[in-house]
Amino acid sequence: MQAKPHSALILVGHGSTLNPDSSTPTMDHAETIRQQGVFAEVVCAFWKEEPSMREVLRMVDSPEIYVVPNFISEGYFTQQVIPRELGLAGPTTTLPPLAPGAPERRVHYCDPVGIHPSMTRLLLARAEEVAPAIPRAESALIIVGHGTGLNENSTKAIKDQVELIRASSAGFAEVLDAYMEEAPLIAEWDTLTSAPNVIVVPFFIADGLHSFQDIPVLLGIEEEITAAASQLSVFKQNPHALRGRQLYYSSAIGTAPLLADVILDQVAAFDPAHPAAAPAAPAAAAPLPERLLAWLASGGRQIGEVLILPHQDGWILCHQADAPAVGTGNLTSYHTPSEARDIARHDAAGQFRPLKTAPTRKTGWELLAKNASSLHESLDALYPAALANWFRFADGTIPPTNLKAMLGRQTGMYRITGLLRETEAQSLVASTCHSGNCLRQLLWTWDGDTSWNLLPTSKNPSPPHPAAAVPCLPLLCTDACPLLIGPARPLVKNRIQAEADAKAEADAAAAAAAAAT
Repeated sequence: MQAKPHSALILVGHGSTLNPDSSTPTMDHAETIRQQGVFAEVVCAFWKEEPSMREVLRMVDSPEIYVVPNFISEGYFTQQVIPRELGLAGPTTTLPPLAPGAPERRVHYCDPVGIHPSMTRLLLARAEEVAPAIPRAESALIIVGHGTGLNENSTKAIKDQVELIRASSAGFAEVLDAYMEEAPLIAEWDTLTSAPNVIVVPFFIADGLHSFQDIPVLLGIEEEITAAASQLSVFKQNPHALRGRQLYYSSAIGTAPLLADVILDQVAAFDPAHPAAAPAAPAAAAPLPERLLAWLASGGRQIGEVLILPHQDGWILCHQADAPAVGTGNLTSYHTPSEARDIARHDAAGQFRPLKTAPTRKTGWELLAKNASSLHESLDALYPAALANWFRFADGTIPPTNLKAMLGRQTGMYRITGLLRETEAQSLVASTCHSGNCLRQLLWTWDGDTSWNLLPTSKNPSPPHPAAAVPCLPLLCTDACPLLIGPARPLVKNRIQAEADAKAEADAAAAAAAAAT
């Protein structure tokens, strides 16, 4: 692929509010591509984690943007959710400028990673990795997916790979697909195959609970669901002597380092498939790293709980509580943005922090950033999209939003949240968004006019000021997050069920009274 020095790459993953392993491969592949220098900017966005899809386009300055869904197949998320959240309307969408003096932006929406033909070489490489030197003529390869009757595309990518490998010179005795929840079932792997060696590769983007817990039980490796494989090392126990065979089980295909190449393959495939006008020129407005430096030069020194201290080699980042200990040797020292990501992901007890603006950031660390790029990336890892949100807010380019409209655009299992009432929303926001849970200030209201009367006024942002005049950048919430939307669903369902039960009871009582008379 040719270098794109005026373009940005956005990788979109699913993420999770419970499992840190869900987003790890997407972040790792983004870092691999970032280090190659192919794009001017490389960032990630997630459905269930930060930064959100609604924020990510503010995080890049490039006028040309390629979006690659880090998903296994086409379906609900790639065809509905991602285009809706990013505001896309087709393969290429023109969006207004993000800042005064900047050009319009063109966003190119690529196919999901998992459907690219080069996934075949990853599957073969993973099979060789997990079962080296095992005769292929005596081995069966099973590609396993989730399976669902709701969307036929969820299995198409796997079936396509099976056919490609069968038609290749890989030499396996058998190549077949199997699923967790539809036939052919992976639990019946021994009846589906006859080869003495069976290699099972999960066709998932990340190692989550399915590959850690569910599939090992279905295969017979584990008797019951236990702790995650990151603790059990289930992928390192090969081979497993089961049901008269030698079973080899690999981690998810999306964790393979070579997937970064497939991501680039999808970008390279986009341009000839969707010819467009000449590439846009570099943005005229100051990029975010330059604006960050200008803010620091004017007296800026803090974002949330993180202090930014000048240092002879650049800047030192630390928790505000650790300021007196900086440079004393009593803090753990870090030096890269990827280490900043690790600092942000877990609290002092090692628990996953899906919300990076929660007041649970651990102390005891200091991180050196030697240049503006490293400083920007580190701050984005500690507080995803915080810089972009503030600078765009100061520019007046963040459109107003409200919870009622956001719930109204939900689809699938979350469509019911559109029936949430204002009184329910007030209580839900008060219990979810208070400062003990999240340090962000809310830019959104209930309906565009009604604010949150159960939250303190400190949760409402002041009118935008020039960024240079603010010593501590506020953490802004530009749209409701999954930690609020998730609980809204059972709240509405329970209320509707209670109303139905009450009506049924009243109808029964009325019928009984009528019968008595």
